[in-house]
Amino acid sequence: MADARITLHPDFRRGAVDRRLFGSFVEHLGRAVYTGIYEPGHEQADEHGFRRDVAGLIHELGVPMVRYPGGNFVSNYVWEDAVGPVEDRKPFLDLAWRTVEPNLVGTDEFLQWAEREGIEPMMAVNLGTRGVDAAAALVEYCNGEAGTRWADLRIANGREKPYGVKLWCLGNEMDGPWQIGHKDAHEYGKLAAEAGKAMKLVDPSIELVVCGSSSMQMDTFGAWERTVLSYTYDLVDHISMHAYYEEHDGDRASFLASGTAMDRFIDRVVASADAVGAERRSDKKITISFDEWNVWYLETRFPGESNLPIQRDAPRIIEDVYSALDAVVVGDLMVTLLNHADRVPVAALAQLVNVIAPIMTEPGGEAWRQPTFHPFATTARLARGTALDVRVDAPSYESKRHGAAPTVTAAATVDDDGSLGLFLTNRSDQVVEVDLAHVGASLSLTEGHRMVADHEAAAHGPEHAAKVADACWSTVELTSTVLEATEGTTTVRLAPESWTAFAGTLARA
Repeated sequence: MADARITLHPDFRRGAVDRRLFGSFVEHLGRAVYTGIYEPGHEQADEHGFRRDVAGLIHELGVPMVRYPGGNFVSNYVWEDAVGPVEDRKPFLDLAWRTVEPNLVGTDEFLQWAEREGIEPMMAVNLGTRGVDAAAALVEYCNGEAGTRWADLRIANGREKPYGVKLWCLGNEMDGPWQIGHKDAHEYGKLAAEAGKAMKLVDPSIELVVCGSSSMQMDTFGAWERTVLSYTYDLVDHISMHAYYEEHDGDRASFLASGTAMDRFIDRVVASADAVGAERRSDKKITISFDEWNVWYLETRFPGESNLPIQRDAPRIIEDVYSALDAVVVGDLMVTLLNHADRVPVAALAQLVNVIAPIMTEPGGEAWRQPTFHPFATTARLARGTALDVRVDAPSYESKRHGAAPTVTAAATVDDDGSLGLFLTNRSDQVVEVDLAHVGASLSLTEGHRMVADHEAAAHGPEHAAKVADACWSTVELTSTVLEATEGTTTVRLAPESWTAFAGTLARA
């Protein structure tokens, strides 16, 4: 008998996979912007100063959307100071990350970079130190037609055509005491409602993301969502979620169960949102923008914002280096997101370059892939069409931090042409054999890729990162991995502590 059983059929559907689920995040933090995506004078810089080698890796990663400019940074950001001639802009002290911001990249530079690279922008407005006027003005600057104050300023700054930004965040983590302009749920809910109302009066076509609680561990969690949505339910489209995961004290079992914690978090936010909708007798469904998620060694490696010295010149902040174990967890977190595709249309891996990122750069030097790059890129490439309602029957194990967790997780997608993406995690430290049950459907696996957990971090630049990847990331040899294929059942073998992706076809028999 196999150790686990996974049932899948093309008729059992969960929801469409929105391409924005594979979004990412660029904040004015550390080297995410300067010497990250932007480095004039670099041999790979384009005529606008943006690095072509980094853009190439972003396309390979499969990112269709990028959130900007923050993050904590946005809550003390005056966007008007970062438009117009660069030579007229003044540097300022960013209070969130205690860094002198040179103001060389602002709204126009970012949006034009995104446009050139075919990336959808997700813009955030400052609801920390600012409010309704500045938020509505930014929408007008980005999306307004000629003949109004802020649209005409954009035109004067050299951009005649509106940018047409559709997705907007109403601030960032406003329940966090670390946030500049931190507010309680009633203060924020009222402000978000008024700002959002004004923004939609400028452009009724935009989508709005209201801030959820900063994490499931916040004392405000749950009550915050209910209160904020009581003010904004009829106005907004999405509520944000943020979550980071790390290994504590060598507890691999709990770390590998991080996707179980993410799954519970999503279920609880959905329940809170639906409770507000039910109370309002509304047929509208608020969906999730999971616009910050990743492995981040926040508690064990980061000293905290208040302990950072004031720095200049794009300091190296939060440049976590990742291992294959981290990459397995990232792949498993993507399994969780796909399994909630019906309620999570938007997500952003935080962040894109250098700061807890899949892509690293060296100033004046190379750009390279961290181990976490590979499962993300592979999922973004293979997960197309519709997420299936996959049923997993597998033993559970008890983790110290997250309680009972299944040893095997799975997600699957099917496109209109029958193309299958199948994503499996083996959280156990043993080889696992899995029966893929597809009664009434034909299944063929044609391609596979596997990340096997290892603790060695890609800490010594591009050559070492490639060495770590070569040791842990590989093409699956199907003849030895697919053990048996009969009518209605295909059996596959999963390596211990691994994440595996298969491509193939799945169609009604």
